[in-house]
Amino acid sequence: MKNYILKLADDTLIMGQRLAEWCGKGPYLEEDIALTNIALDYLGQSSNFYKYAAQLQGENKTEDDLAFLRYEHEYLNAHLVELPNDDYAQTILKVYFFSVYQSLLYSKLSDSADEQLSALAQKSLKEVKYHYTHAATWVKVLAAGTEESTSRIQKALDNLWEYTGGLFDEVKDETELVALNLIPDSTTLYGDWKRKVAEDFQNFSLEIPASDFMQKGSRTGYHTEYFGYILCELQYMQRAYPGCEW
Repeated sequence: MKNYILKLADDTLIMGQRLAEWCGKGPYLEEDIALTNIALDYLGQSSNFYKYAAQLQGENKTEDDLAFLRYEHEYLNAHLVELPNDDYAQTILKVYFFSVYQSLLYSKLSDSADEQLSALAQKSLKEVKYHYTHAATWVKVLAAGTEESTSRIQKALDNLWEYTGGLFDEVKDETELVALNLIPDSTTLYGDWKRKVAEDFQNFSLEIPASDFMQKGSRTGYHTEYFGYILCELQYMQRAYPGCEW
């Protein structure tokens, strides 16, 4: 169970870290604030999941230990969340894909036999519904906008699509957790995600890429070439000043 909780925590930590890079650089003030607030939501979710993972692990571990003091190969996040922001179109499409995933996942986890996991999912679901509405609205605007905006959202789709399947890759022992009604089946979840995205894309006037190829390696501790740079920045304070607290 600990590894499953860690993958949820790692996803939201790295997604939040990436999105926070837009702080002060958003396309205009209101959107700058919106992206920063979504990043804070992700970091809040990661904090809650790390606390639970630390509780499961024991050994006097804290959420800060798990967030900041693990080695690169110990992180179980999907590759999608560590990809560069690139331009605004790629950022917002990444938030869209991730929010559809989280909406479906947290809805299922809300019925988990694990009461603590269920409570965390229910709390997070309220935030994710806003993330989805915000991102979906912007994807539609960009897809139906100027030649430039349409070109950018299409380029973002071409860049990101092959990484989306990795969201549904499994960590060790997930099959046993599904059997115990603790977590949803990842294959079923992936099917639901693809149907929802296909439905939305019709509304956005976008087409699902024809290729079925998906990058492998998410959830295994193997990362893209971008991850080490994220980790260096993320862990600097704890590595430089061990045990520091705000």
